[in-house]
Amino acid sequence: MSEPRSKAQHRRRRSRTALAVGVPLALTAAGTLAYGTDLGVLGSTARQASAAGATPAWAADTADGFASVNSLGQNGTYGGRGGKTVTVKTLADLEKYATAAEPYVIVVAGTITMNPVGKEIKVRSDKTIVGQGTSGHIVGGGFFLGQGVHNVIIRNLTIRDAYQGIWNDKDHDFDAIQMDGAHHVWIDHNDLRHMADGLIDVRKDSTNVTVSWNKLSDNNKTFGIGWTENVRTDITIHHNWIRETEQRNPSTDNAAHAHLYNNFLEDAPGTGIKSSYGNYSRGGTKMVLENSLFQGVNNPVIKDGGAAIVQRGNVFSGTSGRNESGGSAFDPKTYYSYTLDKADALPALLKSQAGPRTSIGASAVSTKAAAATTLTVAQDGSGQYRTVQAAVNAVPANNPSRVVIAVKPGTYRELVKVPSNKPHVTIQGTGGSRKDTTIVYNNASGTPKPGGGTYGTGGSATVAVEADDFQARNLTISNDFDEKANQGIKDQQAVALRTAADKVFLDGIIVSGDQDTLLLDTASKDRLGRVYVGNSYVIGNVDFIFGRATAVVDKSVITLKKRWNGTSAGYITAPSTAANRKGILIANSTVNGDVSAGTFYLGRPWHAGGDATLDPQTTVRNTNLSAAIKSTPWTDMSGFSWKDDRFAEYGNYGPGAGPASTDRPHLTAAQAANQEVADWLAGWTPSAS
Repeated sequence: MSEPRSKAQHRRRRSRTALAVGVPLALTAAGTLAYGTDLGVLGSTARQASAAGATPAWAADTADGFASVNSLGQNGTYGGRGGKTVTVKTLADLEKYATAAEPYVIVVAGTITMNPVGKEIKVRSDKTIVGQGTSGHIVGGGFFLGQGVHNVIIRNLTIRDAYQGIWNDKDHDFDAIQMDGAHHVWIDHNDLRHMADGLIDVRKDSTNVTVSWNKLSDNNKTFGIGWTENVRTDITIHHNWIRETEQRNPSTDNAAHAHLYNNFLEDAPGTGIKSSYGNYSRGGTKMVLENSLFQGVNNPVIKDGGAAIVQRGNVFSGTSGRNESGGSAFDPKTYYSYTLDKADALPALLKSQAGPRTSIGASAVSTKAAAATTLTVAQDGSGQYRTVQAAVNAVPANNPSRVVIAVKPGTYRELVKVPSNKPHVTIQGTGGSRKDTTIVYNNASGTPKPGGGTYGTGGSATVAVEADDFQARNLTISNDFDEKANQGIKDQQAVALRTAADKVFLDGIIVSGDQDTLLLDTASKDRLGRVYVGNSYVIGNVDFIFGRATAVVDKSVITLKKRWNGTSAGYITAPSTAANRKGILIANSTVNGDVSAGTFYLGRPWHAGGDATLDPQTTVRNTNLSAAIKSTPWTDMSGFSWKDDRFAEYGNYGPGAGPASTDRPHLTAAQAANQEVADWLAGWTPSAS
């Protein structure tokens, strides 16, 4: 974020709407900030499911790919999370809960045979249907998701054997999973085979669909996408093992964005099933096809004249016939983050990992908390990895439970990125102090990038977190860009830590920089991103706690520092909060630093890009303010008046505190009661794991 801003039009004051009060926060009191013991490796996010019906750990999983994108009023795909968990063993119970109006996590614990053959249960919105271990089988039918059905997860099931003895069956529309006009659907880790028609049909403007880690086999028509004149469908298809199927592998008609990566298509010799084609881009489809392996497939990649296919990194072994590409498509990373596996590694990877897994479903009835996976990092080679990023790369995509990256003491000069498809990661220093383990780099916004251009503010971050449920503790994250030595670089914003995710817990860390130290963002303007910073130090001088996240800095020390030329002047916060969201809350903390009295503002409103619809918010309460804070602690920015946004104090003390006035608004006791830490976190209770 730049310090100078272009002028923007003034706007009228808007009415304020407070968020609902959340569940009270249950956190241990901070005590001192010494925090000097070796924390070791903490426990898993999974908790004991001692009571019948306790929600299994995997029920909190959310989809990746296009199913994770906020659209059509649905913020990602999380299924029945938040609803009751029920275990079913009969068709009647499965249908009862799958067709209910309220959300459910439905655990299929055994084989359920459809009656009549070909029956497709009409699933309603907000459902997770998951097999218990590898025991969940649906025989002779499947599931139908109709117009407007949304937020559905189907995982870890075997759906099979609706075949009626006719190979190219035109009379029996017996699919494993069919959707007509549905959106936000995640089909993951299933075994789909031997059906009368398609295994998966995504039809009639269905969109925001992710199909991942499935086995699709022994069928004529595998996977059809389209049946619409509209170019609307957004779909991600990755890490699927498609074998012994003839056509539609998949066939993609009029998809606005089709991203296919890391799929293994196999036509094995000596079988009675021969592939007629592999991936087919039809109509107005724009397809990106990456790092997939085609083995023995006839016509592995084909496209119509009006369609587009961009190929990257695919491997073809023993294939024949058409292999086509052309046209322009899109950049999937504009919509979400993802990590590619090497194409030649797919057979071993998918043969062992695709389809139903015991580890996904078993936790539904387990009474033990699974231990967290621990990866160790040490520069001297005594750990599993020498760099933090190498350990992050080793975390499997869509990991269902906590992975702790334990980093031994040292200074790690590297860039670290935790992509959105790697949730539940903890990066934790193992030294006796948070100063013992440091991750540091020195990019600035205006630093030239290899290959051209500059990094930009967000891209300058030493550590970038895009994955939900991330935690960092007992370490230092720093950007040591030297402003004085780089006066030739115009844009000197240099981010130490950027978060763009929900449920981020920063516990007992130091975040250090100058301008724009700590960027607390969200994945998109419409998505919630909650961050809790506790028992920590944040150091900087200009807008050094900023962004649009719903963020709490609690029981922490905010240290002000002089600029490179020795002057004292700056701003602590620069929120860019979306309307009707909570912004930045500083509570129960201390503001100090070796700077001159009366030289720092508590904050100013950042209307990123001149967006007048934003409603920036900072509240500072119950905090010890040093004499560095101005008697008029808020100021305007880029033509936007702080008085049109949400800036206030409550219960502050110390030499920098002051009485209420028109230039220094204080909350009333009634207002302050709705601006507690728990109100910001809205039902999320951060806990170390």
